[in-house]
Amino acid sequence: MKQTILARRYAKALFAIGKEDGKYEAYSEALKAVAGLFKTNPEVEDALTNPLYPLDVRDKAMAAIVKSMEADTIMGNFLHLLVEKKRATILPEIAEEFQIMVDDVKNISHGSVVTAVELDTELQNKIQATLEKITGKKVELTASVDPSIIGGMIAKVGDLVLDGSIRTQLASLKGSIKGRE
Repeated sequence: MKQTILARRYAKALFAIGKEDGKYEAYSEALKAVAGLFKTNPEVEDALTNPLYPLDVRDKAMAAIVKSMEADTIMGNFLHLLVEKKRATILPEIAEEFQIMVDDVKNISHGSVVTAVELDTELQNKIQATLEKITGKKVELTASVDPSIIGGMIAKVGDLVLDGSIRTQLASLKGSIKGRE
């Protein structure tokens, strides 16, 4: 179960400290690294979150991770706090929320474009430039292919959705024809 609100609170607290110290990018990388450990090594997540292990064992496991990362004191204390408060399970979500805050400060949005056929680099760059002009932010674009949209494209950046797919146009046409009956 996602605990986005709780993760956002922890991320916001660490981000405030990181921004003040000018280390928020380093903290973001550290959080991503630990979240990556959770995904690639389920036993690491188990060692940090399993209530069957005593708190001191879980804390020692986190201490080993902090030492191997060569994290600064604040980041180390933050990670230990998550273990002590039994919140280590939401570490990947905290990393996501923290990255959103970093991107917001850097004026970066993440977007996606879905097309029926593979886009060449030149066209993808034009789409990215257009989306940057519309949103007023730097857009990091992810392209994917979905033949079911028949043609055209669907571009999404944040809450903005530009749907110029043939599938949607056909559905709209079908709806207007049905409406006339």
